[in-house]
Amino acid sequence: MRILLVEDEKKLCDLIARALKAELYAVDIACDGPSGWELADTYDYDLIVLDLMLPGLSGTEVLRRVRRKNHQVPILILTARDATEEKVENFEAGADDYLTKPFAFAELLMRVKALLRRGPISRSTVLRVGDLELDRLAQQVKRAGRKIELTPKEYALLEYLATNPGRVFSRTMIIEHVWDQSFESLNNIVDVYVRHLRSKVDDPFPTKLIRTVRGVGYGVGESADS
Repeated sequence: MRILLVEDEKKLCDLIARALKAELYAVDIACDGPSGWELADTYDYDLIVLDLMLPGLSGTEVLRRVRRKNHQVPILILTARDATEEKVENFEAGADDYLTKPFAFAELLMRVKALLRRGPISRSTVLRVGDLELDRLAQQVKRAGRKIELTPKEYALLEYLATNPGRVFSRTMIIEHVWDQSFESLNNIVDVYVRHLRSKVDDPFPTKLIRTVRGVGYGVGESADS
């Protein structure tokens, strides 16, 4: 699952990002309002963690802009402000939860997990492609009812591909989403991990789900032609 963290206090931002990554979430970071809105407007996130006091564009305005475009993504507000009137304003603007600074990281993680469990109204926490099933909360994979053991990166790659069955993802897109980097030198690592996935997800079964489109990238599903 992928989380957008919008926080301008660098030390706190780094600590939150580290805590989230330790829970195996992929994390994108923005340090000001305009950057946060640009990322939220460009990519699909499973959760947004949003500070209110941001340079360039307030967190409340980012919240309103996101809600005009996306009514489903859960948004957790982080702020040092605890006035009831402000909480009401942000809840009415579309916030799903509100955590006042300073806070315990255990509570932050508990709220993140609770929001992810609830998830978008229309999105199931289980992804299915053919007889392949991914439980996004437990991060467990089954095929034809058989449990498949994957490493965290193997799971993250498979989940990313399975979110859009039939769509083809370039190596660059995969690297930026799964590895949080954009270095061309990592292209080969995508091929290595796809081979790992094939050996576990495809090779033991007659129907192959992981597809290669030469010169383009990889996909999961019958319509991603080899």
